Amino acid sequence: MLRISNTVSIPEAEIELNAIRSQGAGGQNVNKVATAIHLRFDIQASSLPHYYKEKLLALSDKRITKDGVIVLKSQEHRTQEKNREAALARLKMLIKSVMVVQKKRRPTKPSKSSQKKRMDSKTKRSRLKASRGKVDLD
Repeated sequence: MLRISNTVSIPEAEIELNAIRSQGAGGQNVNKVATAIHLRFDIQASSLPHYYKEKLLALSDKRITKDGVIVLKSQEHRTQEKNREAALARLKMLIKSVMVVQKKRRPTKPSKSSQKKRMDSKTKRSRLKASRGKVDLD
């Protein structure tokens, strides 16, 4: 059972985990041991609440297929068990990230005093630079 929050959890039967061989360099161990984990989670067929499903399907994430299946591959660790834990943690983080509500941005304007300070500093700088010009001795 993968616990997402106090009220939401996913039964392990809904998460498909397959052990596959890892890619890349690593010597003989890579060639003979299936340590990488390929995780598949069908959003539509899951027991997640409807609100979670809508938010996940609305995500534009390359890890979510057009059919609504989350596909994660974990191969950063040397053991199958650690890769399994890492893949489940990434699935949990993906689902949790959907539920974070962004604060609505309110447009703001600079205050009158900050605008006045800015203009005064620009005027002062302008006078300083103008005073560096050529001196006319006539």
